[in-house]
Amino acid sequence: MHVGPKRAGDKDREEVVDRLRTALDEGRLDLHEYDERLQQAYAAKTYAELDVLMLDLPTARPAPQSQLYVTSPAARPPEPARQDEAPALPASVTQRRIVLLVSTVVAAVGVGAWILSVLY
Repeated sequence: MHVGPKRAGDKDREEVVDRLRTALDEGRLDLHEYDERLQQAYAAKTYAELDVLMLDLPTARPAPQSQLYVTSPAARPPEPARQDEAPALPASVTQRRIVLLVSTVVAAVGVGAWILSVLY
């Protein structure tokens, strides 16, 4: 990463933590090692202290198209649409439909109670 006693910043520590998390996910670190290195990463003041935590881990990651490494859900290929499913509605439309349904049920109960009070 870097050489010398230069001070590391929060962003540098977070980058190391992300790489450690990846190493844990790939099975390169066990949970105990990950926890120890995580504590050391957050306590590190210099780049040299951060570099020591990464010495025995590979710097290159598997190719993004590999089935072993997916960078994010957005990087996955989209699943084909199923023919028997309707497309999902936006949340606002769904919320409006729920409010309309609840309002209709409340109104129907109120009208029913009014009719019963008039008849009896």
